[in-house]
Amino acid sequence: MRAIVSVGAAMAMLAVTAPAMAAERVEAPTIVVKDGVTQPEFGYADAIRERIWVDTDFDSDRDGTKDIIRVDLIRPAASEQGLKVPVIIDDSPYYATLGRGNESELKADLDGDGLLDRWPLFYDNYFVPRGYAVALVDMPGTAGSTGCPTIQGANENASGPAVIDWLNGRRSGHDSHGDPVVVDWHNGKSAMIGKSYDGSLAMAAAASGVSGLSTVVPISGPYNYYDYTRTGGIVTRGNNYLGSLARTITADDPARQSRCAPVWNEIGANDGDEHGDYTPFWHERNYLDDAANINASVFLVHGIQDDNVRPDHFSKFWEALKTYDVPRKLWVGRVGHIDPFDFRREVWVDTLHRWFDYWLQGINNGVMNEPKVDVEPSVGVWEQHADWPIPRTGNVNMWLRPGTDSAGGLALTPAAGAPTTRSFIDNPNQLEAAMIDNPNQPSANRLAFLSPPLEEDLRISGTPVINLTASSSLDEAYFGAILVEYGPSTQNSRTGDGVLQTTLPEECYGESSPADDGCYRPVAYRPANVTQWRVTKGILDGQNRNSVAAAEPMTPGQTYEISIPLLPEDYVFSAGNRIGVIIVGSYRSYSAERLTSRPTITIDTKVSHLALPVLGGQQAARRAGIPLR
Repeated sequence: MRAIVSVGAAMAMLAVTAPAMAAERVEAPTIVVKDGVTQPEFGYADAIRERIWVDTDFDSDRDGTKDIIRVDLIRPAASEQGLKVPVIIDDSPYYATLGRGNESELKADLDGDGLLDRWPLFYDNYFVPRGYAVALVDMPGTAGSTGCPTIQGANENASGPAVIDWLNGRRSGHDSHGDPVVVDWHNGKSAMIGKSYDGSLAMAAAASGVSGLSTVVPISGPYNYYDYTRTGGIVTRGNNYLGSLARTITADDPARQSRCAPVWNEIGANDGDEHGDYTPFWHERNYLDDAANINASVFLVHGIQDDNVRPDHFSKFWEALKTYDVPRKLWVGRVGHIDPFDFRREVWVDTLHRWFDYWLQGINNGVMNEPKVDVEPSVGVWEQHADWPIPRTGNVNMWLRPGTDSAGGLALTPAAGAPTTRSFIDNPNQLEAAMIDNPNQPSANRLAFLSPPLEEDLRISGTPVINLTASSSLDEAYFGAILVEYGPSTQNSRTGDGVLQTTLPEECYGESSPADDGCYRPVAYRPANVTQWRVTKGILDGQNRNSVAAAEPMTPGQTYEISIPLLPEDYVFSAGNRIGVIIVGSYRSYSAERLTSRPTITIDTKVSHLALPVLGGQQAARRAGIPLR
């Protein structure tokens, strides 16, 4: 017989059992915040490590099967007890080949259980104990993902958004057994971060407008691959560079290289190496075109002396971010192609920590009330400013003066009288040293123009532009321009892709497991005292004078307006030194492509000028002693 309990008895039972039930209820763990930042309250050694494959909508190797993306993920164990965590994503092609960080560290499964034991970079060691998950994504066509790399093609650019869709329940993923993996521990916010190629993938994801991407931190990334391989219509990286890079990042997988060869050959046939013009091929590799779609905040970092990914990548995107009022922050260092974790570590980790806490954890720690820009105008001297170019910068026209056979001059007004011309012959074999050395000595292959010795320091911030009225003896001509400081200064000595540096002993950030620590070796500058310094440079194909998308042959002897943007700079010319402008034809030390036809180039010095972004504008230039006439 079923027992019958009266209403009164039931109420009495509830009164007795309710306290016991409440005592058994366990509150979900939460992050701990102190001094405006999350604290390391969660373990690293016991963190949950997973490997997931995320489905996509593309078939980049054309084998009839959609590509899948492998994701290695680490998250606090507390995320299984109700802790909701954001995800920091580094999408990279390098985890199985070139590695990441100063030590070129690779992913490693040391015990063969199919899960990562060694995680490149410090993000996992530092942020997982503070209540974050970290995901290392194998870019399509590399490591454990299927497909073919296409070097910033549409499939690669969709990989980050695909992972974010999976995290937010909009896309399927599975484990190594094929069983579905559904995320129930995510707080709905993700970041993408990375240097170089990884930075490009982060910016591409931002430009897709994918929901759930709260912030991106692109470091020294190329954001327009046309600008990475060409400048002003001139090829700087040719010979099917994209296909060569694809083979480099798949060097661990000869079978993949064989399968992908037809895809890469097609890329090589369409990249326009033969002319250097901007074609529709480059649209999907140009994120500037899609900057209006960005919903995430952006923290840009770049080296002003980066000769690998040149600094015009950050400057153009910074202007686009301003146009669309994207929440933003910028670091510009007097460094090369290097991560700030390696050259300004303590400040970087603190700033990145607060940035992620604000955008991913919702902690109002004041990071968005600070000046937007950190910039290093001189070696080791960091400043903060509200914007970049720094406020109160104005373009100052410095007009060329013809001189005689030696260097001409610079002045703040055009020369009076009839036009005066000077000519030189393009020398495709001339190196940069020969172009800028001994500016007062006559040269058949360049023109030089010098200011008087400066009476006080002169600061520039932005993109200088050389505006020439010029003609060619042929239907073609290349134009090169160099801005030089003549006189003693201390600079970070250059290498091929940046500055010389010294590797220092390890420093540790974050917690460790037996197989993985957060210890990495930073670097230090190796400054040198010099007597002249190439400040910035620029090149342009005369046939692309109006557009990089369409070549227009020059009529021999006819004058044209030739505008050459130089690479952006933030720099201080020292009192007592001179500003130099050097005009050349082919620029071998900048470009992979040179003209062999050796045209004679003639410059009208009366109307040609340098537009220099000077802090303080015209008044500062006058105080520095640039003559009025």
